[in-house]
Amino acid sequence: MLRFWKSSEKTGRRVGILPAAYNPVTIAHVEIARAARLQGRLDEVLFLLPLLFPHKPYTGASFEQRLAMLHGALAEEPQFSIGSTEGGLFIEIAGECRLVYGPEAEFFFLCGRDAAERIVEWDYRDAIPFAEQLEEFQILVAPRDGPYTPPSEWSDRIHSLATAPEVEAVSSTIVRDAIASGEEWEHLVPEGAESVIRRDGLYRVNRT
Repeated sequence: MLRFWKSSEKTGRRVGILPAAYNPVTIAHVEIARAARLQGRLDEVLFLLPLLFPHKPYTGASFEQRLAMLHGALAEEPQFSIGSTEGGLFIEIAGECRLVYGPEAEFFFLCGRDAAERIVEWDYRDAIPFAEQLEEFQILVAPRDGPYTPPSEWSDRIHSLATAPEVEAVSSTIVRDAIASGEEWEHLVPEGAESVIRRDGLYRVNRT
């Protein structure tokens, strides 16, 4: 079930959905959402924290700490929402969102090139074939180590998203590694998230 922890002040038919682990939330997450809202003419962007992940375990910062980082990062973003969902795959998330946003809503999932490649090539086994899933949503793909070119048969449902070049290489992994090694990391996360990381001493490595 989709649960909201922060609701956008503006609602509409075109909804961007940014599912991620947010371990931690980075400036790249926020930049992708801002770019998608403008380029995709989206009414709202939903930052979605799944309770389960289909491709990795839930480790690192707790669910509550990740929510706190999201709240801090998006406090001044009135068109951004925060939610959690039990679904992990895009089609599962779309189904939960459909129950809330209604049959007329258009969903646009936001992701980076690496995630898009994983999603397109994922072994869905007995799940709905990916081509049929794209009837429920479209995908906006930000560059990550280069732009993404979708398969030609899906070019009307998967689109490239232009973002600031300086955030292309920013990732949660880079932030965690920088904190653990004692390097500068503050410029890689939104200010509100930085305060939570400092307060809780997240991602530090105890050295003896």
